[in-house]
Amino acid sequence: MALYAIGDVQGCYDPFCELLDELRFDPADDTLWLTGDLVNRGPKSLKMLRFVKSLGDSVITVLGNHDLHLLALAAGKIRNINRFETLQSVLRAGDSDELLDWLRHCPLAHYDKSIKTLLVHAGTHPNWSVKGTLAHAAEVEAALQGDDYESLLRKMYGNTPVEWSKDLVGYKRLRFIINCLTRMRMLTNKKGLNFSHSGSPYRARKNLTAWYDFKNPKWTGTRIVFGHWSVLGLVVLPDIICLDTGCVWGRQLTAVRLDKRIPRVFQVRGQS
Repeated sequence: MALYAIGDVQGCYDPFCELLDELRFDPADDTLWLTGDLVNRGPKSLKMLRFVKSLGDSVITVLGNHDLHLLALAAGKIRNINRFETLQSVLRAGDSDELLDWLRHCPLAHYDKSIKTLLVHAGTHPNWSVKGTLAHAAEVEAALQGDDYESLLRKMYGNTPVEWSKDLVGYKRLRFIINCLTRMRMLTNKKGLNFSHSGSPYRARKNLTAWYDFKNPKWTGTRIVFGHWSVLGLVVLPDIICLDTGCVWGRQLTAVRLDKRIPRVFQVRGQS
């Protein structure tokens, strides 16, 4: 039995299948963790959703910002599709409702105590422990899975509030949690969210720090697996593993085996 984590696929179904062949993945024995952003920009978002859903309990995928955007589009087309998006095939599919309902019930964070590893799309806040991260993710999950989920999808867009407070309430609180788990890269010196810099963390302004670089975060002692940051690329360190290696941009799709003492990296060529 093996546990593999795979980075952002974004509709690149063919490289994903090639990578599974490389892993010799057996859904009867092995488990996949996916860092989210199953859809958009790549050519086969519909096939990707259908296939991952068909894998059942052998796969755990957290929601990424593109997955949430798909849900928002489907919920009354809250935002217009732009020319860079490839989601029409999903919205027009005969099984669209079934696929979207499955996606809406995916988590925003997942933790495995046996390997002390947390799976998220973008990251987690330095002020949040693993327990806190899971609890905050559960707040959003409950809203997404509730009868009034369209209200959340309608109100999740926006860059504020930028700073975490336990006193945040309502949609402002849920928006911060979503932005932290699915969009975050850089934080200010006060640990506030900053979305102005999406490039290399080493080229950021002096008052900006990568979310994982703050000293003594409350999640210390946990390994965090994430994607979202294609410019950062592959990073495999004892406490962080970044797996977004730009598959949709023609670079690589990456998997890491997590259940071994020394993680092993697998890669295939990205979308051509």
